[in-house]
Amino acid sequence: MHIIPVLDIKDGLVVRARLGDRDSYRPIETPLSATADIGDVATGLRKVYPFSAFYVADLDAIERRRTSSLGQLQPLLSNADIWLDAGFNDREQLESALATEGIWPVLGSESQVDPLLLEACNANPRLVLSLDFRGDAFLGPPSILENANHWPSRIIVMTLGRVGANSGPDFKLLAEIKHRAGHRAVIAAGGVRDAHDLEQLQAIGISAALVATALHSGALTSATIRSLMRYEDRG
Repeated sequence: MHIIPVLDIKDGLVVRARLGDRDSYRPIETPLSATADIGDVATGLRKVYPFSAFYVADLDAIERRRTSSLGQLQPLLSNADIWLDAGFNDREQLESALATEGIWPVLGSESQVDPLLLEACNANPRLVLSLDFRGDAFLGPPSILENANHWPSRIIVMTLGRVGANSGPDFKLLAEIKHRAGHRAVIAAGGVRDAHDLEQLQAIGISAALVATALHSGALTSATIRSLMRYEDRG
């Protein structure tokens, strides 16, 4: 089971995400960092484990308050890849991100207007599709969810209502998507509480999990992460 730490960014700072209610997000307070600065929080997380990738949600770009700036991510790019959701929904913008070393652009379904963008770029091995859900509702053009033939090699199942809620992943939904995804890697996002959740995800064939709260709370220790990552390396 691969673990990818999450950095939700708003107004240039890392924020604490909960239930997908972005208006209520405030700068993070964590024992891993003295500030909510992106570089400081990332350094704190890498003291727990030397993660080789981060998932970054640029909330200002997703909500169209401004375009994404890769400059603010430079503290991460020196020693990790970045899975970046910046509200990509334009081919030129997406192809520019795909051409940037170290950036794995995440195509969030909630940001899509035209499903043809996914069809045009799904063969790129660095493209990641995020299937976004709020409750039982899929966010985005229905054809993106319905047509698994157009999915790329990595799919995030993002359950926004479970983010930061300590309620556990949506195992039923994840199992359904994994069944439809076939050989593709499926990544869980939202609700991971502890190692037991990760073991359950692993048992149903989920390849990785995006995690924030369990890292900052200490529910996932360095020893536990090393054990899970070693299993992933052996696989």
